[in-house]
Amino acid sequence: MVAREQFEVELKNIETTIIELAKEAGQALEDAVHALFTQDLELANKIIERDEVLDKKELQINEEAILLIAKEQPVARDLRRLIVAIKISSDLERMGDNATNIAKATLHLGKHDLVVHSSLKDMKDIAIKMIDLSTKAFEMQDITLARKLSEMDDLVDSMYGDVVREMLEQTATNPQKIQHVMQMAFSARFIERFADHTTNIGESILYLVKGESFDLNQ
Repeated sequence: MVAREQFEVELKNIETTIIELAKEAGQALEDAVHALFTQDLELANKIIERDEVLDKKELQINEEAILLIAKEQPVARDLRRLIVAIKISSDLERMGDNATNIAKATLHLGKHDLVVHSSLKDMKDIAIKMIDLSTKAFEMQDITLARKLSEMDDLVDSMYGDVVREMLEQTATNPQKIQHVMQMAFSARFIERFADHTTNIGESILYLVKGESFDLNQ
């Protein structure tokens, strides 16, 4: 196999691992919010344990990308593909951390009779659509799909603001709920941050295709 073909194979393997990591991060969020709503402490513990797998996969992507840069000294678009691989894997690892933090909030709350704010599930549903869209945009290197993430992120941000306002109002009339309210607000924040990272992925895709930096979080 000639050098160029070998480079393409190794780069494609890195990109395939990124897509796997994206699916695992999305599943972690799905499971974390489910555990929160159902007070499934066993599932919450499993999510926390699985985070180590995501961390190792990010490390693997980074090491393979850096090795390929050192070995092949790529330029222009090839170099951008490797830089973007490192940036996206970092965002995905942090998205896994956000899901893990929701699992920790579930453990912190334990079994209780209080109701989880319904908007958290709506926020999660949009965040899952965003990671699916960002993964598709990455696979296809489609900047039109990448730009759509900005509007979806605005919606998640707005929902997060509403949840926090409603939660704070509850503390005024039910101060005994403060611990519950804080964990709900934290969980909403982790979903909001998860969505923010998908827009970072969109920005990386725009950088890959256009060779310029964009801000989709404005």
